[in-house]
Amino acid sequence: MSITANPVDTLLERAARGELTLIELLGAAETLPAAAGSAPLRALYETWIRCNPDHPLLYVAWFNYSVVLSGPDQTQAALAALEQAIRLNPEFVPPYINLGLAYERLGLARQAIAAWTTVVTKLAAVTPDSIGYKATALKQLGRLHESLLEMAASEEALQQSVELLGSQRDVVQYRVVLRQRQCKWPITQPLRGIPADRQVKDLAPLSLAACSDDAMMQLANAAACNRQDVGWPAAIGTAGPWAAPDTPRRGLLRIGYLSSDLREHSIGFLMAEVFEEHDRSAVEVLAYYCGPHLPDAVQTRIRNGVDRWADITDLSDKQAACRLLDDRVDILVDINGYTRFARTPLLAMRPAPVIVNWLGYPGTMGSPYHDYIIADDTIIPETHEIFYSERVMRLPCYQPNDRRRGVPVHRPTRAEAGLPESAVVYCSFNGLHKITPPLFRLWLDILDRLPNAILWLLADVAEAEQRLRHLAAGRGIAPERLIFAPRLKNAEHMARYRLVDVVLDTWPYGAHTNASDALWMGIPIVTLMGRSFASRVCGSLSRAAGLPQLVCTTPDEYVDRAVALGRNPLILQRCKEFLTLSRDSCILFDTPGLVAGLEALYRQMWEEYQTGTIPRPDLCNLEVYHDIGVQLHDGEAGFLSDREYRDRYRRGLAYRHSFSPVPYDSRLWTASDGG
Repeated sequence: MSITANPVDTLLERAARGELTLIELLGAAETLPAAAGSAPLRALYETWIRCNPDHPLLYVAWFNYSVVLSGPDQTQAALAALEQAIRLNPEFVPPYINLGLAYERLGLARQAIAAWTTVVTKLAAVTPDSIGYKATALKQLGRLHESLLEMAASEEALQQSVELLGSQRDVVQYRVVLRQRQCKWPITQPLRGIPADRQVKDLAPLSLAACSDDAMMQLANAAACNRQDVGWPAAIGTAGPWAAPDTPRRGLLRIGYLSSDLREHSIGFLMAEVFEEHDRSAVEVLAYYCGPHLPDAVQTRIRNGVDRWADITDLSDKQAACRLLDDRVDILVDINGYTRFARTPLLAMRPAPVIVNWLGYPGTMGSPYHDYIIADDTIIPETHEIFYSERVMRLPCYQPNDRRRGVPVHRPTRAEAGLPESAVVYCSFNGLHKITPPLFRLWLDILDRLPNAILWLLADVAEAEQRLRHLAAGRGIAPERLIFAPRLKNAEHMARYRLVDVVLDTWPYGAHTNASDALWMGIPIVTLMGRSFASRVCGSLSRAAGLPQLVCTTPDEYVDRAVALGRNPLILQRCKEFLTLSRDSCILFDTPGLVAGLEALYRQMWEEYQTGTIPRPDLCNLEVYHDIGVQLHDGEAGFLSDREYRDRYRRGLAYRHSFSPVPYDSRLWTASDGG
C-alpha cells in the first residue's frame, strides 16, 4: 500500500518497524491530511520516539512532538516533552523558549523567566540562529516582566532585544507602548542603530493615535502597517473586489460582526443591546468571535442575541474565510481594526462583498478592502473625509450603548475612596497611556487655578504615578493632589462616578466607553476636540447627550471651561441634573434608533454593491504623506488651525515635488500647488 493511498496507517506501520527516518517524521505534518487534526501526528511521534530510544537526534523529535501538543489541555504533556529534549541535549536552545511559554500558560511566571534567561545567558556565539533565539527570549522576557508590572526589567529586555535584532518592528512598537504606559516622555528615544524618526514611522496605529492628532499621518501610517503586517492574502477564490451580481438578491440581509471583544470588554458592554434590537424581518445577524476562550455573562447574552454564533479563534484565516463564504455573509462589520486579536488577514481575503470599519478601532484602516467607515457628523465632518480611505457613512451618534445595564445601587463615600470631602474632584479614568505632555500641562493649569481641586486618575503602574506626581511638584502643585484609583469591577467602577464633579477628557486619544459611562451616571465631561477620529469621539458623545457647550476646540477654552465648572457649583449641579433627566430621551442612549440607522446604512451599502457603485478605498500618495508626517511629528499638531495644519503638508509636498514629482490628488493640493 502506498503512502498516498493511506498516509496515516502507512506512516505508523513504518515508524513501528523502525523504518521511518527522522526527516520523514519531521515532514509528516505536510503529508498527513489537515482534516484528520493533530491526533494522527501525535500518535506518529509517540510511536517513533518509543521505537528509536537511542537515536542521536531523539531530542529533536521530542522538541517537535512538544510543538504538536498545542491544545490548551496538552500543556503539561508539552512541558514533559520539552524537558525530555533538554535532558537529552542541554545545549539545544529552542526548547527553552517554548518551555517558558508552557510555564507561562500554567501560571508559573518565575519559571518562565528562568527558562528565557537561560537562553539569554547561554548564547555567546554570534550566529544568525543564536541572535534570533536570544532576541526572541528577550522579547518574551520583556512581555512577561510587563505583565508582572516590572517595568524597568521589561524595558531593558525589550531594548536589548531590538538592539540585537533591529528588524523587529513589533518589539520597537512594544517598547513605545511600554513607555506610553509609564508616561515616560518622550516615548521614542534613539536606540543603537534605530533613530527616533524610524521608531515614529514604525508606530502601531493605536500608539500613534495616543500621541498624535495628525489625522493625515494616521491614515498614511495605517496604510503602511497594512502593507507590512498584512500584505497580500492567500487566494480563496475571491481575488479582488466582488463583482456586482447579475441579478439583485432578495431576502434578509446577512450581517456578520467580526470581533475578539464580544465578552466582558468595553466593546461587549457597548454592543450587547445592538444585537437584540436588530429587526429580524430585515436582517439576519451572525457573530464571528476571534478572542480568548473566556466565556462570561456578557458573551452569553450576546450569543443569545444573535441568530448564529461562530467561534473562529482556532481556525486559520483561510478556514475562517471559507466559513464566512459558506455562510454567505453579505456585509461583514469589522469591530477590531488594528487592535489586539484582530483578524485583518482574514478580511484581506474579502470573504464578503461589503466590508465595514466600525467601533472597534477609532480611525481609518487605510486598507484596500475596507469599503466603508461608520461615524457621525462630529467625528468626521465633510471637510475631514480626506483623512479616511473608506467612504464615510454617518449615524446621528456613532457609538451604541446598553440601556439595560442599569444604574449601580451602591453609593460609595469620598472617605471610602480616599478623596477629600470638600475638594472639587476632577477625574480621568482613561488609561495613563492616553496622557500626553501637552495635555498634562493643561491639567496642571486647571489645578493651579483651583487650589481646592484634586485630580483623580486610574492607577496603573507605580512608575507612572511617581512620574506624574514629580511633574506636578515641579509646577508647584502638591503631589498629593493627584490621587490614583484602583481598578474595580464594572459595577463598582460605575458607582464611584457619583463622587466626581467633572471628568477631564484626555487628548489626543479621548474617552470613548469611559465617556458614555460618565454621561450615563450624570457626570459632565470637558473635552478638547482635535482633528483625528480618536480625539473627536468624546465631543460626539457629549453633543449627543445634550451638552455641546462642554466641547472645546482650543487648549485655552478647555482650561477655562473646566475651571468655570469647578468654580460654579450651581452650574455644575444643573449639568448633572440635565444629564440624569435626559438620559432616557437623548440621542446618545437611543439604542433602537441607532440600530434602525445602522440597518438603513446597511441597505444603502448593499444597494451600492448590487448596482456596481460600491466605493473603492483611496490610497493615493500615502507613502509620501507618511514620510512627511514623520518629519513633522511633534505631538502638538492638534493645536494648529486647520489652515496651518494643511499648509505644513502642502509645504512638505512641494519640497518633495521639487526633487521627484508627486502625483496630483485632491486631498491637500490644488492645481496651483504644483501637483
